[in-house]
Amino acid sequence: MAEAGTGFLEQLKSCIVWSWTYLWTVWFFIVLFLVYILRVPLKINDNLSTVSMFLNTLTPKFYVALTGTSSLISGLILIFEWWYFRKYGTSFIEQVSVSHLRPLLGGVDNNSSNNSNSSNGDSDSNRQSVSECKVWRNPLNLFRGAEYNRYTWVTGREPLTYYDMNLSAQDHQTFFTCDSDHLRPADAIMQKAWRERNPQARISAAHEALEINEIRSRVEVPLIASSTIWEIKLLPKCATAYILLAEEEATTIAEAEKLFKQALKAGDGCYRRSQQLQHHGSQYEAQHRRDTNVLVYIKRRLAMCARRLGRTREAVKMMRDLMKEFPLLSMFNIHENLLEALLELQAYADVQAVLAKYDDISLPKSATICYTAALLKARAVSDKFSPEAASRRGLSTAEMNAVEAIHRAVEFNPHVPKYLLEMKSLILPPEHILKRGDSEAIAYAFFHLAHWKRVEGALNLLHCTWEGTFRMIPYPLEKGHLFYPYPICTETADRELLPSFHEVSVYPKKELPFFILFTAGLCSFTAMLALLTHQFPELMGVFAKAMIDTFCRIQGLGL
Repeated sequence: MAEAGTGFLEQLKSCIVWSWTYLWTVWFFIVLFLVYILRVPLKINDNLSTVSMFLNTLTPKFYVALTGTSSLISGLILIFEWWYFRKYGTSFIEQVSVSHLRPLLGGVDNNSSNNSNSSNGDSDSNRQSVSECKVWRNPLNLFRGAEYNRYTWVTGREPLTYYDMNLSAQDHQTFFTCDSDHLRPADAIMQKAWRERNPQARISAAHEALEINEIRSRVEVPLIASSTIWEIKLLPKCATAYILLAEEEATTIAEAEKLFKQALKAGDGCYRRSQQLQHHGSQYEAQHRRDTNVLVYIKRRLAMCARRLGRTREAVKMMRDLMKEFPLLSMFNIHENLLEALLELQAYADVQAVLAKYDDISLPKSATICYTAALLKARAVSDKFSPEAASRRGLSTAEMNAVEAIHRAVEFNPHVPKYLLEMKSLILPPEHILKRGDSEAIAYAFFHLAHWKRVEGALNLLHCTWEGTFRMIPYPLEKGHLFYPYPICTETADRELLPSFHEVSVYPKKELPFFILFTAGLCSFTAMLALLTHQFPELMGVFAKAMIDTFCRIQGLGL
């Protein structure tokens, strides 16, 4: 009974919506009918004659002003529509129509019920799309003080967006804090420092946390009943304070490395103490998890400092040791740092071994993995590759494998080739990236462009073959070839992650909205009328009067 009542209500609701949709048409015909019935009392014929006489007395200057004003207004609308489309990727008029006018007119999505019925069947693809739109920490992110801030000092531009820095602050609070921080004064200060927006306030808080650790606490130790002594003891150093200073205050990589070494000394001590107490309760377990994250972060950044300072073999050893010591902490993506360092050493066999472990179907892909695999296969044939010879004799097996690897990489992230081929200018990579997005392409090309240039003919092979990927996936948002369909969220997220002075790469290219084309045509047409009226006022006046007379006759015959 309840189901029957619910079905009746749904039918009634659909009938009301349907009637509301067509009510405007009914209203329009009712108005026309009333005008026809009341044409005599309203003296419509006389009014039309009066209007016709008034329009016939107008001078050509009026038509010049009218068409010029229309052209100006449509031109302003065109400029605004174009600006809005470039900034937000959609038409303002279309968005307002869909968001505000369509609900008022009773418009509904006819496919909503179908989508709800098929939602269970598409749950896997939806989850994959959500995971691909997730923002990830850039494993090769630069140092704020030694690299990002120096760029700002030289150019006056901010390379990081507020959204990107806010995500970093959230990461720091997740990795470097725990619920028991209030028990240690220095950690309590750092817990507030990670939430602070002002960089100088964060640095001051880090210094304050280190000063607290320099305070010596005196512990009273009784020797005999009549005398006591005071034992002097130092509080443990605050590793996270050194991390913040190394990241944001140090102006060179060498200074940052010194601070990270001090952080390593403090963090290693905290890690060993918490490791012994981790099974004593949930509080100690949380402390050990936090101390583990701190230690891994410090060692990874020390390896990156060694890589920046040219000690690449030392950096590779540190990364390998870190991956062996903490094999489960894959969230830092240390293998991508290792791949880049091995490519710098031209240790291609070691690179292939790392790829064999991490280029697995069960693991999330990245541009580093896909394009490094393509580089290794291109390296085998690129020095002898010739487009003319390949077109005559066809591709060999090795060349076909290289081309397929390039197509696979381009399908995963189609933005990378333009940066590798230097068709677009590079900027400093952000601290967070969106996989398959422009931000990931910038982060990859920034560090790997030199490796592609080092392999003779690799960029030439990429240049000749990368565009063939798009013939294999003509509808990238609907279906993919080797990966899931390209996510539609990349443009919006990349605009939040990348600075405003960078032109975000968009894939697939969006067609111009109808209203931009319409306003462009309207502006051009009215501007042409204004110019013709100004140059040939008498001829255009005769033409306008003829059009008005014809319109009035048609209206008179209809009434």
